[in-house]
Amino acid sequence: MLIALLSVLVVLSAGITILAQYRESARLEYVFKPLTTTLIIIVALVGGEGFFTSRYQTFILLGLAASLAGDVLLMFPTRFAQGLAAFLTAHLLYIAAFTLAGTGRASLWYAVPFVVYGAIILWRLWPSLGPMKIPVLTYVGVILIMAWQAANRWLETRDAAGALALFGAYLFVASDSVLAVDRFRGPIKHAPFWVLSTYFAAQLLIALSI
Repeated sequence: MLIALLSVLVVLSAGITILAQYRESARLEYVFKPLTTTLIIIVALVGGEGFFTSRYQTFILLGLAASLAGDVLLMFPTRFAQGLAAFLTAHLLYIAAFTLAGTGRASLWYAVPFVVYGAIILWRLWPSLGPMKIPVLTYVGVILIMAWQAANRWLETRDAAGALALFGAYLFVASDSVLAVDRFRGPIKHAPFWVLSTYFAAQLLIALSI
């Protein structure tokens, strides 16, 4: 019941954050964007058998904390690189969590779709990246490894928690793809909705996978 209530609060707070971006209300965004991720962190805290009772929960919580830092940094246009670094750290922590939760027997062939997707998105972005080429290349590689490890975990275990993490990872890739195209290639219609709705859904699903 508590997790269900928290999840409803996450959805409401995320909705206000999206509305704040449409209305260009910095005050609302500065309150509700970090509040939404904080509520997701609470979901992850109460979702296990106790606080920090498993390595998986610990890595997910640390990843969510890094994401919260990234949320705050990305609210300031001049802090994009620092925000990128915070989310890069979050994805590395998620990689650790998903890898530990799997068996380690997944085939390398499962990585092929992610390599293809990464090549396509980088081909699309590359001419517009300028000095951000190496940071974006690194970020794309890490987030796709994160999604690949989530897929490996689910393919190995086929459990509900693995499915939640997998859908969360895919939504994270979708969110960051829209964000990158909107930032570097030109505006996408309703980008705030697509970026934030998939982002918060991704984080909530990953938190619920504990």
